Amino acid sequence: MKNYPLYEEGVTYSKDFRDLIEIQASRYPSRAAFRFMEDGKDVTVTRLEFKKAVDSLGTAICSLGIHREHLAVLGDNCYQWLLCYFTILASDNVVVPVDKELKFDEIMNVLRHSDSSVVFFTDKYEEEFHRHADELENIKYFICFRPQMECTGRFLDFRAFCADGQARLEAGDTQYLEIPQVNDELGDIVYTSGTTGIAKGVMLTRQALLSNVVQAARITKLYTTCLSVLPYNHTYEASCGILASYNYGCTICINENLRTVADNLKKYKPDYIMLVPLFAENFYKKIWKTLEKQGKDKTVTRAIKMSNNLRKIGIDMRPRLFKQIHEVFGGNLKKIICGGAPIRPEIAEFFDGIGILLVNGYGITECGPLIAVNRDLSNKYESVGVVLPCGEAKIVDPDQNGEGEIAYRGDNVMLGYYKNPEATAEVMKDGWFLTGDYGKYEDGFLYITGRKKNLIVLKNGKNVYPEEIEGYVQSIMELEEVVVRSIKDQNGDEIGLLAEIYPSPSFSEGKTKEELEKYFLKACDEVMKDVTSYKKIQKVVIRDTEFPKTTSRKIKR
Repeated sequence: MKNYPLYEEGVTYSKDFRDLIEIQASRYPSRAAFRFMEDGKDVTVTRLEFKKAVDSLGTAICSLGIHREHLAVLGDNCYQWLLCYFTILASDNVVVPVDKELKFDEIMNVLRHSDSSVVFFTDKYEEEFHRHADELENIKYFICFRPQMECTGRFLDFRAFCADGQARLEAGDTQYLEIPQVNDELGDIVYTSGTTGIAKGVMLTRQALLSNVVQAARITKLYTTCLSVLPYNHTYEASCGILASYNYGCTICINENLRTVADNLKKYKPDYIMLVPLFAENFYKKIWKTLEKQGKDKTVTRAIKMSNNLRKIGIDMRPRLFKQIHEVFGGNLKKIICGGAPIRPEIAEFFDGIGILLVNGYGITECGPLIAVNRDLSNKYESVGVVLPCGEAKIVDPDQNGEGEIAYRGDNVMLGYYKNPEATAEVMKDGWFLTGDYGKYEDGFLYITGRKKNLIVLKNGKNVYPEEIEGYVQSIMELEEVVVRSIKDQNGDEIGLLAEIYPSPSFSEGKTKEELEKYFLKACDEVMKDVTSYKKIQKVVIRDTEFPKTTSRKIKR
């Protein structure tokens, strides 16, 4: 492992979230904190303007007598969502980010279970909240960002609410500014996205989030402008993407929805972006399909090989050689930070080959979420990097290959699951959090093998991690998504492997399912020709639609 100092330039150490906001406003008052589109206009909010907005909203909340209570935030990614998030973290209340993809009855369950007394939300949910307000007796106030209906009683207009807070602040109301913060107390309840099992309320302290904020920027370099794509209720985006970027002094450009990612890359020209591997995989495949269609794939392959040889003698031609590909990402992208799942090494190798560094990391909601990430100058594509300086990891009961369950302890570990001591006891052992992920350590780098719950134990006693097999199958260019599961005999024993595939719609057009199954089974054989026999795919099933996914674009197994 190439050892070099952690990054310190640009990293701000704050005693609490109020301090974080004040430091940024005093150091860089006119620097853009956020950019976003609203009512067809490109809006910029400076750091000083953002601090004033936080103080106004916080003062308005205090005027309602809301202290040490749970405040939920629900809706699509938007500036108002982030304003609420920062404001609540810089107070004595607890923020509850709610997954916008949940069905409304599930949203109500989260609001009840979390004991939320206030909910901030986008107008998408306005009608439903009016209809079901009587069923949510625990909610004192429903505050809509841009209401389309009349606001009376428990319903408030967010804009008028903030304006009232600003007026109180200007009149000398300082109660929000004087709220003491205790970092080791509960600050955030995040309900897990639930790729497997039932969602649980993860209790994170403010210190857990602050540790992630600082350590993320110390271990992997951030730049000046990022495009924020992933959902804000997910800790990866909220903690690493938003809080760490804000603390570093970056401008955060808010992407409206998945359809606008390509346009916003060109519009905002970010120099880094945080994604889940599915996004990087899609970018990779679309680039190669376009190159093949244009007859340029072999030319680019040769150019990457030539460029890599030149780099060995200190000559870097990548910005010039691959300018057209860079323009797809806005022309300024230096780095992609991936998290949420392992990524195929050839994807990271390709992006590096064209001049965009791709580093993969590893985290879990219960750790706020970051545990490990690759370093810029010591990037091993197959691994998820080195463990954060604020914590440590170990492998529990490793087998002969050094593989076992990953356990972690550090400043960023949760307090437990909200109102669920039994589930907490299952994963917290002597101060260590059991992640439920299998992996191994090699030369200081952490490698993820697979998810404990997904492990397939074949009748012959062999263990198979479906994620490993999916990595091979995913390299087939004609497919979009795949999930590997077991084939069971009449006794329920797992006797082989099956790949459920969602093909590229353009490829599957005009073909029968039988033709597609035959094609992909042969393709699986080709990409896995050197893999041991018990890991080979024996059957293929074709899907007509995409797999259902969590808000963070991870497939629900």
